[in-house]
Amino acid sequence: TVAVDPGNGAACKTTPEILRRLGCTVHTINAEFNGLFPNRLPEPSEEGLANLSALVQATGAAFGVAHDGDADRAIFVDEKGTFMDGNITFALLASYFAEKSAGGEIVTPVSTSGIVEAVGKEFGCDTAYTVVGSIYVARTMRQEIADGKNVIIGGEGNGGVIYPHHQFCRDGGMSAATMLGLSAVRKTPISELIAALPKFTMYQEKRKTAQAKEIVDHMREFFADCPVDDRDGIRITKGGAWALIRPSGTEPLVRVYTESRDAAEAKELLDTILSEISPYLG
Repeated sequence: TVAVDPGNGAACKTTPEILRRLGCTVHTINAEFNGLFPNRLPEPSEEGLANLSALVQATGAAFGVAHDGDADRAIFVDEKGTFMDGNITFALLASYFAEKSAGGEIVTPVSTSGIVEAVGKEFGCDTAYTVVGSIYVARTMRQEIADGKNVIIGGEGNGGVIYPHHQFCRDGGMSAATMLGLSAVRKTPISELIAALPKFTMYQEKRKTAQAKEIVDHMREFFADCPVDDRDGIRITKGGAWALIRPSGTEPLVRVYTESRDAAEAKELLDTILSEISPYLG
């Protein structure tokens, strides 16, 4: 049994049918086409999926899946109705393919949680990083395959996942089918699969600024003794933590991500960065 919330968008007639054809009993909510999106915002959020969570609990579903308006992304809730972060979802789906193709490669942007790389390593898989954006993930996947790499999956931490043996673009319906496959193969509740994943804490902040380039230049100098990846903003590795300082391509602001297995370490790095960039804000 699976619960589906297409959000009155493109998946109204696709994801429920896909899952039925795979043998599921499907319960739906917001499954009528309506471009005004009267029941929740097109972007699935924890608050917006409260009714999906309730439906999962009421029906005893193995999980619930929701889509954005064009259904290229999928956001899940587990069998308890608990909202699943997109990075958690990507890690679970990546583990499904990594287990079947040990030694393969995962492709993802520099903003993705380290949980995905850690899961891949458990199965001997490498992770190739790209600039942020699904188009860059897809292009890198195609290039890596052309270079002879066994690319098993690509995606981002926002619910957008690309399956190279299917097509080189995000596909929310395929993610729903893959989560079903994972649930059937593992024969373990989704919440328990999540509990078994490596633990990471990520912080994300954004600040308005007209000096994004100056911020990146300053932080490169400030972290001169740390390994740096500057393919998209600046990604710093410091101890067991990493940080990404990335100017927005569409707005006058800068985004800051920090992450570590140690929450205190991630928070300390975040506070250091926010303090250092404060003169450039506003």
